[in-house]
Amino acid sequence: MKIGNIEINSRSAGLAPMAGVADRAFREICVEFGATYVVSEMVSSKGLTMCDRKSKSLLVLSDAERPAAAQIFGSDPDIMAQSAVSCLAYQPDVIDINMGCPAPKIAGNGGGAALLKNPELAQKIMESVRKAVDIPVTVKIRLGWDSDSINCVEMAKRAEAAGMDAITVHGRTRSQMYAPPVDREMIARVKSSVSIPVIANGDITDGISAAKMIEETNCDYLLVGRGALGRPWVFSQISAYLQSEVILPEPPVSERMRVMVGHIRRICQYKGERVGIREARKHAAWYIKGIRGAASYRQKVGALESIEQLEELAFRITAENS
Repeated sequence: MKIGNIEINSRSAGLAPMAGVADRAFREICVEFGATYVVSEMVSSKGLTMCDRKSKSLLVLSDAERPAAAQIFGSDPDIMAQSAVSCLAYQPDVIDINMGCPAPKIAGNGGGAALLKNPELAQKIMESVRKAVDIPVTVKIRLGWDSDSINCVEMAKRAEAAGMDAITVHGRTRSQMYAPPVDREMIARVKSSVSIPVIANGDITDGISAAKMIEETNCDYLLVGRGALGRPWVFSQISAYLQSEVILPEPPVSERMRVMVGHIRRICQYKGERVGIREARKHAAWYIKGIRGAASYRQKVGALESIEQLEELAFRITAENS
């Protein structure tokens, strides 16, 4: 599959943008496990144009995670165009426009999924960003605002008309948030309505669910979001199944703990130990999910204060589950 001039191995999957999760450390680890494309955490267009330090920090991309997209959100066409130009300083391979975030603080201010209620404005934003930069531009949407206003096919056609190089469809409405089910049939309708690549997203957690999404939607590529939380090896599992129908098992607890410690060490390297350990708590909770004794370990995860404590906990979990 190609997004503009960027070629991506479609017999695998990429990492979806997730605020507060899909940072540089996590993206790099997912690539090491086989993710063939990653998207940054969403960045405020207003924040970028006001030179907000935090917004800029989210855009740092390393050579170890390419091809990579920088995702921006907002509701003003001119500001979105300006922020897309600002992103170029960080050399993203793609600019992605967020029109799918369901979070109240984003949609409540007219950005993210709220743009599904205003297709005309959405198209103006896409056109403005497209004119502002000379690298590929994509957009991510949901099926619609709610079950009474599903308009993903219209949005996809507007995206194609606006010059988007690909469109990602999360197979839920905004009102669903992350509740089941994912509507693969609507993603298939989007795919059949446009000629640009269509990327599917939603409830892809292993090789079998990935293959089912491709079979039922005819999509060109997949993005994995929550299915990768505490499980970056999911990309290896998906690649193995899509390429040769091999089902790779979940790694043993010892390997899960090794990856967890390496992941959190990398967060601390990039953000400092004080910030990194604070963020480590949620990641560690995901890594231990399903492990025998997880409830008691979770209490200790919530009290982590240092890398040393994390390593001690990982050693204990491994010993008690060997």
